[in-house]
Amino acid sequence: MNTHVWIDPSQYDRFILKQKFRLVANEYQFSLPQGDGDSPGPPFCFVRQKMFKFKEDIRFYTDESRASELMRIKARQRFDPRARYDVTAPDGSKIGEIQKVFGASLLRSTYQLYDAAGNGVAQATEQNLAVALVRRLVGFIPFIENFADWLPIPYHFVFKRNGTVLGSHRRHLWKFIDVYTIDMGGDPDRTVDRRLILAIAVGMDALQAR
Repeated sequence: MNTHVWIDPSQYDRFILKQKFRLVANEYQFSLPQGDGDSPGPPFCFVRQKMFKFKEDIRFYTDESRASELMRIKARQRFDPRARYDVTAPDGSKIGEIQKVFGASLLRSTYQLYDAAGNGVAQATEQNLAVALVRRLVGFIPFIENFADWLPIPYHFVFKRNGTVLGSHRRHLWKFIDVYTIDMGGDPDRTVDRRLILAIAVGMDALQAR
């Protein structure tokens, strides 16, 4: 029997994202952390990204059987590093948009988040420039590049708006599969739609083929 609970992400600030090992698709699940730590509780959101598609199509579900959809990420263009991705509800209404900032991402990965009206609400940037450069360098070393994602290299982001830190996205080190803690405690009024935060958390892993 599948263990899952329905949780409205708009009511919370902290989430655990865990990648599930699959050969033909990227799959993830979200949980709330137990207490103040980083141990995940029961999953409440299940994500699937079909591989080898000409346009990205990542779907979020409220149950593991994928019977009830929560939202989806859909690319507007094919193979465009500057493309915006629409984040939409099951009825097609827009939740927001995410876009990789191509120029800034040459040094450290940077993403812009937009609300449903197309207004910028936050920017997610790799926290440490030196670590970002080391991570890129490792990716060019023969043989080691094949195992780069398993090395204990931090992959941490901060969410900011007008210089104010809204939250963080931190990779758990020494894990065989990717696990992240997302903490939006710097946005207590929840001015950024938490569904958009879930979307970018997955996007920063899946859209970079991590």
